[in-house]
Amino acid sequence: MLINLRLKNFPISFYSITLGLAGFTVAWQKAEQLLKWDFGFSSVLFGIVLFLFALTTVIYLTKWLKFSQEVQKEFNDPIKINFYPIIAKVLLLISIIFLNIDSLQLSKLFWILGVIAQLGFTLTILTFWMHKDKFELKHISPAIFMPIVGNVLIPIAGVHHYSPEISWFFFSIGLIFWLIFTTIVLNRVMFHQPIKEKLMPTLFILMAPPAVSFIAYVQLTHNVDIAARLLYYFSMFIFILLLVQVRYFSKIKFYLSCWAYSFPLDAFVIASFLMLHKTGWVFMESFVKFTFILLNILIFILIFKTIKAISQKQICIEEND
Repeated sequence: MLINLRLKNFPISFYSITLGLAGFTVAWQKAEQLLKWDFGFSSVLFGIVLFLFALTTVIYLTKWLKFSQEVQKEFNDPIKINFYPIIAKVLLLISIIFLNIDSLQLSKLFWILGVIAQLGFTLTILTFWMHKDKFELKHISPAIFMPIVGNVLIPIAGVHHYSPEISWFFFSIGLIFWLIFTTIVLNRVMFHQPIKEKLMPTLFILMAPPAVSFIAYVQLTHNVDIAARLLYYFSMFIFILLLVQVRYFSKIKFYLSCWAYSFPLDAFVIASFLMLHKTGWVFMESFVKFTFILLNILIFILIFKTIKAISQKQICIEEND
């Protein structure tokens, strides 16, 4: 009975753990490659990512079979629907990881699955937004970036598999919607009621779109030009802006949504590694090491707090809101 209750309340946001660790794996791959660290730690992380992704998928599919109404309710929720496209992002990140270890066929397979999932979620959720009357101002948070802006992930591995025109197509979708949604989200955050504490960690998502767009743009153009610099340095500013607010975030109670800290910082660290590689700027080497150490500390804390929350049965419980 207790197992069924936990399964019934198993949230789609659980995929954010795999997303954060997948991005962390790519960051470690870049560290091992550029800093000449022959630890092989990224391989261990990749094994954990594959296991967690498979386990989370099996559990959520089981929930779908046994509690389909709960899944439908979650998908119809104006906030929770934003977490479903995380599945597509994990597939795309797995594709990137395979690409980095020269497993081209597996990379292509996961890229195709990721593209199909991302396009499906993009069209479905945009349609959902355009024809639903449930949305209120309080439902807007940086989480709305996830369904559409995730398209900028596609070119990173995509340019190695098919025509770059396909990657440009998805890149343009993600980039333009990032500009639109940034205006909407900042208006909500700055001039209206505060975001609920549970969703405060999603403010870190503001850092991800410009960082990932920078990586994708460099993959598409093979150059760090003015546009690339605008994207990277804007993500750097968001990083600094969030860093000076650390005392606010440190007071937030732990929720699964705290894993929203992880992937944006993953993306920024990877973008910084790429900036160092392309420019050779001396300052960047020290800055990259600082952000990479910060990322490792953050991931360790998130893992510790997640295990603690699971052991204390604070996750997969009925939500009061």
